[in-house]
Amino acid sequence: MTSNTRVVVIGAGLAGVRLARRLGELGTPVTLVGEEEHRPYNRVLLAEVLAGRYTPDVIALPAPAALTRARVVGIDREARTVECADGSKIAYDRLVLATGSNPVLPPLRGLFTPDHVLPEGVHAFRTMDDCLGLSKAVRPGVKAVVIGGGLLGVSAARALAQRGAQVMLAQQSERLMERQLDPSASKLVRRHLADLGVEVHTDLRVRDVRCVGGAVRSVEMADGYALDAEIVVLACGVHPRVGLAQTAGLQVRKGVVVDDELRTSDPYIHAIGDCAQHDGNVYGLATPALEQADVLAELLAGRVNARYTGTRSLTRLTLPGQTAFDLAAFGETEALPGDDVVQLADATRGTYRKVVVRDDRLVGGVLVGELGTVGALARAWEGAEPLPSDGGPLLHLLTNDGGS
Repeated sequence: MTSNTRVVVIGAGLAGVRLARRLGELGTPVTLVGEEEHRPYNRVLLAEVLAGRYTPDVIALPAPAALTRARVVGIDREARTVECADGSKIAYDRLVLATGSNPVLPPLRGLFTPDHVLPEGVHAFRTMDDCLGLSKAVRPGVKAVVIGGGLLGVSAARALAQRGAQVMLAQQSERLMERQLDPSASKLVRRHLADLGVEVHTDLRVRDVRCVGGAVRSVEMADGYALDAEIVVLACGVHPRVGLAQTAGLQVRKGVVVDDELRTSDPYIHAIGDCAQHDGNVYGLATPALEQADVLAELLAGRVNARYTGTRSLTRLTLPGQTAFDLAAFGETEALPGDDVVQLADATRGTYRKVVVRDDRLVGGVLVGELGTVGALARAWEGAEPLPSDGGPLLHLLTNDGGS
């Protein structure tokens, strides 16, 4: 590609900003288009803003100078332009979709007003505006119900509790963070939340949101039990934001389908981050988004040998506070028949470590508390090399110093 190639990136989240910054470093001009009013920010840290630990400025990303604030409403692939809501058009030679994901809004009765907006007191938790709206609504003693017990729901419940709210977390499945954690680690997360005053209910399906005068008053469960609520937080997951790609006729499955050069079905359009689907995977995590941005920057800057071959990503959760809580999980945390499992637990210290070995290879693990060993374990997992057969080095990896 030549130095005057026009690269346009739609989306000013982690992936889009990283790509624009890397392209700038490599001498390739780029136009970054973002629709939020705020400075680009690290979405991963929104819960820390809600908890009052950080201000929005602290989680701001170093945005490149060429940031255009606009909402893109269409892509003309033949003319190679994008159309903005204000009627303006931006021409591109290469277009990158870094549109991220939208929150899943569950099909609950009463969730929307007749004008199809969320009632007063009901909040998604995905954007800075969501976070600031919640922050204004939180006060000591306010009754808050968090719907969803995944990574986002756990983070939101902890943040609200730290602000003094009376928090109840409702999780439809049988345990918290079931996608990342095994039952033992999930119990430790639940215990940590309980220590903060969060009331956790699992196997509990929410059916109805009750409002009076346009404001939420209670949440009703499938069994008829009702919970008083002045604030309801929807933390039911996310889905890739693919509307632009679909309207433009690009190949979309769960996400926008891309190859190892992160190209969509149109060779002049790429996709990275939460909206992209590579080799069947939609990651929805920060590490793969950043890796994809780095590879695409190399490609767009003319480094023709760069390829993205997938990410083996580790989930890391740190819940700061007076009783800090650290957790890391990677790969398969549940053993299959025939797998070997090494497990160490210390109830007094609240630590738990477990690794799963299959055919002499480390295939997954979960650690709660004292994460000194996580780097060495993650490297052994990422390398996918056979482990020594005597098991000694694995035990050393798990204990780090042999005594913890």
